[in-house]
Amino acid sequence: MKSILILNASPRKEGNIAQMVAEMADEAKAHGAVAEVVEVQKLNVRPCMACMGCREKKVCALPDDDAQRVLQLIRDCDALVIAAPCYWGNIPGTLKLLFDRMVYGLMGESTRGFPKPLHKGKRCVLVSTSTTPWPLNVLMHQSHGAIRALKEICRYSGFKVVATIEKGGTRRNTTLTKRETAKCRKAARRLL
Repeated sequence: MKSILILNASPRKEGNIAQMVAEMADEAKAHGAVAEVVEVQKLNVRPCMACMGCREKKVCALPDDDAQRVLQLIRDCDALVIAAPCYWGNIPGTLKLLFDRMVYGLMGESTRGFPKPLHKGKRCVLVSTSTTPWPLNVLMHQSHGAIRALKEICRYSGFKVVATIEKGGTRRNTTLTKRETAKCRKAARRLL
């Protein structure tokens, strides 16, 4: 049975990201997979101290918190969905903080200092929304900027991005269209 981990970095309980995540989780479950949603905004994660000790020791120097728990979920999952609203053309700080704390479990380094992916072969879907209307959300690098940042994390971690979903104009468009729902469900199937 496949397991899909969904990181929802949106603080809105019924917003577009929450709706998209729900559609993907439902589709995964309909095809016999286990889907677990982690609400990033609710996590207790201390900021990284940039001590770089985790690179050698493969464990964070800070006391255990939700960063280690989520890292274990990422290690155990077969596929990953990262869903994040656009904040200033990038991902929310809470999600960035989480990834900063988990870097040692996402990528290693070769003896020459080059990144070495630790999750090679796992599939990933990336989702972002923006209040900036379409197509400006893409052209002005709003939701597209968030997707770009997530792709970089995935590339260095070894995840293969099999689908990206961007939705602009979310201030006025507060519910998913049938087409958007279908796109979310199709993306979930690509993880199976």
